[in-house]
Amino acid sequence: MRYDDSPPPPESGSSANPDRHWFTRRSTLVVGIAALAPACLAGWVLTQALSGAGPDASRSGAAPQPASHSSLSPGQRDAKPGSTPSGSPDAPAAAPVPAPAKGPLTGKTVVVDPGHNTGNFRHTGEIDQQVDVGTHRKECDTTGTTTNSGYMEAEFTMDVSKRLRTALEAQGAKVVLTHETGDRAWGPCITERARIGNEANADAVVSVHADGVSAGNRGFHVILPAKVKSGAADTTKIVGPSRDLGERIAGNFARTTGSAPANYLGGGTGLVVRDDLGGLNLSTRPKVFIECGNMRDAKDAAQLTSPQWRQKAAQGIADGIVGFLGG
Repeated sequence: MRYDDSPPPPESGSSANPDRHWFTRRSTLVVGIAALAPACLAGWVLTQALSGAGPDASRSGAAPQPASHSSLSPGQRDAKPGSTPSGSPDAPAAAPVPAPAKGPLTGKTVVVDPGHNTGNFRHTGEIDQQVDVGTHRKECDTTGTTTNSGYMEAEFTMDVSKRLRTALEAQGAKVVLTHETGDRAWGPCITERARIGNEANADAVVSVHADGVSAGNRGFHVILPAKVKSGAADTTKIVGPSRDLGERIAGNFARTTGSAPANYLGGGTGLVVRDDLGGLNLSTRPKVFIECGNMRDAKDAAQLTSPQWRQKAAQGIADGIVGFLGG
């Protein structure tokens, strides 16, 4: 048998085409190869399927390309590298979002007014501007008082107000403060304090204070609005409910703090009616002031500067508000 490509010599005595025998062998080889190709292709496809390689996998053994962004689930698309996609069995549970507290004050709004502002001492020009409170004109705000050691009334009122907010929110109330620590350099003016309560459509408003009279005068008192109808002031509709609010706060405050009603005004009742306070005159919502004690008396000051006592003060006020609002 020849292994070169030259045609074989013609058969002796034959008149046939000398290339016919070569063509026959060559055709047989082509047919054999053609028959073998589909089988090889089928074997290759089966191998690729079992190995997980797709048609785009590298023939050099490279890993398959990752799925396209559009083929991933939303949780897989949003997952950060190295993280477990949300919805995966191994994904950590999402931290629960605390639900708003529900209680006897659910659906109620209370505005808490921390008296004065620690910045008022540095802005006397601004707080001295005159504002109309219905019955007359007076200063926009005042500095408030201090203990003999320099603890400011504004520090006290903000601390108690924040504690009061926490206590009321635990009962389900929505609480609005007329101002927060550091959110403004001075004030707000007494007219704005009243307006905040009115615009919030508050079910109750309490302004937190401490007195600054001479030593020996001790105890708390709650200030109620007098009946005033002059200029922008009209307390006609709030006098009755404000008294109810004040009486409930006074009773609960005394019981919770152990403090007695003031010994220098109010005839031992802990209640005083006034018509000169713009925060009351301009209010259209039930509102009272509470003077929690006398900062100039050493015994009262010891209580007012105690965080534990301030917590009791806030709780006493809160209990009074809960009672007023029917909780």
